[in-house]
Amino acid sequence: MRSSEPHEGTVTSNDDLSEFGGVEGRKRLEKRLLWKIDLRMSILILIYVLNYVDRNNAAAARLRGFEKDLHLKGQEFATLLSILYVGYIIMQIPSNMMLNWLGKPSLYLPACMMVWGMISILTGITKNFVGALLTRFFLGFVEAAFFPGALFLLSKWYTRKELGLRTAMFYCGNLMSNAFGGLLAAGILNGMDGVLGQAAWRWLFFIEGSLTIFVAICAMFILPDFPATTRSLTPLERKLAQLRMAEDAGEGDEEDSSEDHNQWNGFTLAITDWKVWWLAFALLSQTVSLSFNAYFPTLAATLGFKSTTVTLLLTAPPWGFAAIVAFCNARHSDVTGERFWHIATPILVGILGFVISLCTMNTAARYIALFLEAQSYAGLIVLLAWFSNSIPRPPAKRAVALAVLNAWSQLGNIAGSYVWDISWGPTYRKSYGICIATAGLMVIMCFVFRQHLIHLNKKIEQKEAATGQKITFRYLY
Repeated sequence: MRSSEPHEGTVTSNDDLSEFGGVEGRKRLEKRLLWKIDLRMSILILIYVLNYVDRNNAAAARLRGFEKDLHLKGQEFATLLSILYVGYIIMQIPSNMMLNWLGKPSLYLPACMMVWGMISILTGITKNFVGALLTRFFLGFVEAAFFPGALFLLSKWYTRKELGLRTAMFYCGNLMSNAFGGLLAAGILNGMDGVLGQAAWRWLFFIEGSLTIFVAICAMFILPDFPATTRSLTPLERKLAQLRMAEDAGEGDEEDSSEDHNQWNGFTLAITDWKVWWLAFALLSQTVSLSFNAYFPTLAATLGFKSTTVTLLLTAPPWGFAAIVAFCNARHSDVTGERFWHIATPILVGILGFVISLCTMNTAARYIALFLEAQSYAGLIVLLAWFSNSIPRPPAKRAVALAVLNAWSQLGNIAGSYVWDISWGPTYRKSYGICIATAGLMVIMCFVFRQHLIHLNKKIEQKEAATGQKITFRYLY
């Protein structure tokens, strides 16, 4: 078994630029290639919006009779939220291994999307706790394919210095889903109650699930596959796409002769790399601190407005603000090549928001705190890009590592579902205390990881000096 670290050799990509029309010709071709891929990848943002809307619509439905109609009691609503992540965890690693093996994300991801859209529709016809529990479990089981699969797809096309911005644009789908989902839910819950004899919250699942299926059909014709298999590109564009990734890490993604590209060997490399588990625990801690997301309408209701529509409308601006901060933060991180402080700063600002919410019930102060808490996601987005940067090759390992990271982090969502116990409201001081502790732990773990990457870069520089050979790869920190 070869080392799973990036190949630290001399990249011979500049040996023959004539086929690309020289240096300037390559720049023009690369610009056109990125424009094509960016356009096709943009549908991932819309898919992610719907992914989270379908996942979090139970929180909005709760405000209009969801619990009463299903006869929920005690912790059963929290269990409905947490059971989704059980299915999510089970399927993530097998799904990414299958995606890497099939090599057809343009078919695999939309097919999974259609299935979860149908399951979301079925949630609208459930009559009791058991029925809702089953639909939520299988919703998580199928949704598990999308997020790690999308991250893996992005990492196959974009270099380290391009990935942060693209990950931010992709993850803005999450943030926009909270804004868009609140607005959509407000419209449906306010205008559809009693239509065809169905409660408004049931229409919420019917309409949003149907929209998901429609977008999934469109995605089959829009999403690209991998650089070597995307037929919509010219042969020269496909070659350049592969060459860019080879230059970025010193080894091409499509060099299939190595045993490192074997799916099970990639699995072994991933689960035996301590970096994967360190980052997994950091992400788990961060996920717990961001658990307020699933209860955002409930937290907005603590502001004291009696109208459900007003409460849902108030959830939109904080997430719009978070999307702007996330984009700017990720863009600056890519330009500077710096990762840690672009992760830590938004998280620390979010901790300030938690402290404000913990200390006061003043309406204005708590609403401002919601803005500060929501922008914490700007740090998470850069953290996700840092994962791909830190485990670049081989792709079989990266596919499993990204799935492990995301699957393990979902344990935080399971725990987070019980952090916001209704008996702790309306102040939720205990809940905010937990968020402060877990966010602080995540920052500390990322700092330790940063110091380790600095050490690894120094070793690469020492090897470069000793051998006299130019080594192209460096870890970003």
